[in-house]
Amino acid sequence: MPIYEYECKACGHRMEKLQKISADPLKECPACQRDGLERLVSAAGFRLAGGGWYETDFKTGSKKNLAADGQTTSSATGSKNESSSTPTKKGAAA
Repeated sequence: MPIYEYECKACGHRMEKLQKISADPLKECPACQRDGLERLVSAAGFRLAGGGWYETDFKTGSKKNLAADGQTTSSATGSKNESSSTPTKKGAAA
């Protein structure tokens, strides 16, 4: 369940609340008892980063290194594309 941040527009009270995604936003401020709470937009509490943690997790045998196979294929096609994209000068032959 995500943690939502709220701020009361009436008194400025800020709070966090653990709620289901499907739950309706809170309206009543616990500090001033008015209907002034608004849900704030905030950053996620975690970030997925790294060198592909999912590639080796829960895989067995030859399926463990699929990304390395894809890198050799893309690097081979990348060098082919580089040579074909080199511009040539017209009329500079003789």
